Amino acid sequence: MSIRNIYIDRGFVDHPETEKLISRLPDAQQRIVSDASEVYAEIEAAEDPVARGKEILFLTANRGAFVRPCPGTREYTCCGYWILHVGSFCTMDCSYCILQAYFHPPVLQYFINGQDLKRELHRALAEGVFRRIGTGEFTDSLIWELWTDRCRWLVDTFGAQHKAVLELKTKTVGIEFLREADHQGKTVMAWSLNTPRIIRSEERGTASLAARLRAAEQCQKWGYPVAFHFDPLVIYPDCDAEYREVVRNLFSRIPPDSIAWISLGSFRFMPALKALIQKRFPESKIVYGEFVPGLDGKMRYFRPLRLKLYQAVVEEIRRAAPDATIYFCMEDEGIWNRCLGIRPSQEGGLDRMLDRRVKDLCGLDP
Repeated sequence: MSIRNIYIDRGFVDHPETEKLISRLPDAQQRIVSDASEVYAEIEAAEDPVARGKEILFLTANRGAFVRPCPGTREYTCCGYWILHVGSFCTMDCSYCILQAYFHPPVLQYFINGQDLKRELHRALAEGVFRRIGTGEFTDSLIWELWTDRCRWLVDTFGAQHKAVLELKTKTVGIEFLREADHQGKTVMAWSLNTPRIIRSEERGTASLAARLRAAEQCQKWGYPVAFHFDPLVIYPDCDAEYREVVRNLFSRIPPDSIAWISLGSFRFMPALKALIQKRFPESKIVYGEFVPGLDGKMRYFRPLRLKLYQAVVEEIRRAAPDATIYFCMEDEGIWNRCLGIRPSQEGGLDRMLDRRVKDLCGLDP
């Protein structure tokens, strides 16, 4: 999606970050607003508020916490992740994206008060508590580097310390700024992966699978640890074979010892998202599978169906990388035991498992 309009919070009109960003979007029309409700009203009046929200960039302040624990869910095994909230929403358009139903209304927001972010992050890093921190919970981690230098600053900042690791998760290939960054192995570059069929039909405006793997290979050659997220896995005829092929393609390019972790998660959605997908993606078939309500209220594939797909993907990963760190996103320990033969609680918890892996890989303090 292209940015057609920039709305600027009146309090940040003369901010240096605002001026820099505007200079990189010279064709976008600008408008100063006194209240976010002016932006929201325009989006809500659009025929497709989600699409309109991707065309408007709202420059404003984050008035909440920049560094916060991922909410996760108590019903399923959680990984102890921390969120660095740099902005919200995304310029890409995936049919299954929860953000189109999560934000009311959805709008692309970039938080101009970067000094507040820097102070809060430095305080968190100075606490001496090990954290895995990522910017990809409410947005794609790399889209902002088209217009700002914040990702580069984050990579350099994490490279200068030894108590935390940064994960940048993306479906794009805008990696050139990473070539000269002083990362010191403290930034994990992560890609969401899916089959070419799902990328074509459900992930509008994203990079192809081949392009994502080429970008991951290049980052690995620059010394970055890499990670991969098979989430959401979508069930359809012949999906097992196609996901196996994705795994083979992955390991044809990436050496196993450079991979921090690989996560697996099946397609799940809040009930309210179904109607939105049907309206915005009328050709999509992903909401017509065999779903049942999960413990968290989301619709999930019938357990035997997702278990079968998980086992196929795990088997293919283990064939290429027997010691790879694999984890499940939002699954219970029964699924873990059936697919991996372990229970996170017996390993000290999923958070401890991932902490141990990344400390070893990134040379962080024990």
